Amino acid sequence: MAKILLVEDDPNLAKLVKDWLALDTHHVETVHDGQEAQNRLKADQYDLLILDVNLPNLSGLEILKSFRAAGGITPILMLTGRDSVADKEEGLNEGADDYLTKPFHGKELVARIKALLRRPPALVTKVLMFDSLTLDREHYQVTNHGKEVALVPTEFDLLEFFMRNPNRVFAPEAILNRVWSSTSDATVDALTSCVKRLRKKIDSPGQQSFIRTIHGVGYKLQSAQAAETISD
Repeated sequence: MAKILLVEDDPNLAKLVKDWLALDTHHVETVHDGQEAQNRLKADQYDLLILDVNLPNLSGLEILKSFRAAGGITPILMLTGRDSVADKEEGLNEGADDYLTKPFHGKELVARIKALLRRPPALVTKVLMFDSLTLDREHYQVTNHGKEVALVPTEFDLLEFFMRNPNRVFAPEAILNRVWSSTSDATVDALTSCVKRLRKKIDSPGQQSFIRTIHGVGYKLQSAQAAETISD
């Protein structure tokens, strides 16, 4: 089962697509607006994105460009009523993985999605660097200014998540879904406690914390040199 974001401004078509994918037991979230789609992509992660080209507020191509520019590697299937080679070429050059021209049959859509989900995941960088922090996934090691920092597994996973998504704000629920392996332990209180412990271990005296609290929204990783007030 894959977690899929469907971005389609035609409610009737969106419902049909969601019903088709439900038969394959996929979990599908549907949005009808380009700006809302971009907000979802910033707050959560998906196994596949089905993206219509013509959308209100932000076009599918604008979302595609922004997502790829930010390092997003999720497979993207574009839906379009345009069948010109030039239109498809533009989308593929900007990072789309496949194109499907409307109207289409549900069986073809499902087949293309299965093909995209079967593709091997992109190579993941094992050594991450941000400001004075270095995280080595292969050797399970974190250093700050060259000095090793001892982290428990959840703290390590949380820091890795932030370092793979620097300067992006994530709601607590999105972080819990990505980092916590056990749903029984995935609580906001658990996240709050983990953030406090992690701050004590990676922050330097007299400097801003790497992990900023954005009140009413969530958390983000930001350079310790940036001037911004934080809160526990």
